[in-house]
Amino acid sequence: MWLQHDGCPAHYARSVRDYLDEMYPRRWIGRLGKILWPPRSPDLNSLDFFYWGCLKEKVYKDLITSVDQLRKRVQMAAQKITEIRHASKIKRSFIRRCRAFIRAHGGHFEHVL
Repeated sequence: MWLQHDGCPAHYARSVRDYLDEMYPRRWIGRLGKILWPPRSPDLNSLDFFYWGCLKEKVYKDLITSVDQLRKRVQMAAQKITEIRHASKIKRSFIRRCRAFIRAHGGHFEHVL
């Protein structure tokens, strides 16, 4: 398993990086790690630009009345998202975002998508 996190200052404190080096040796992506993630990563991160929004849309479609119901809905929604029809959407969106990032010379590009 790999871990990817954003550039939040609390996520790149020495104690956090030491912990990640121990728990995910050479398998974590983030600021000051062995594998660096490009600046403005939320724009290129499929979890941010697709997954969380899609998951929330499915989970909160109807009123939730218990923690157990919430847990079951999250599991069911995650299962639906892993189906092949979502993989192609994620791929197309990621390629479109990478091209926009290149056209913007590494600058902001969300406004052109």
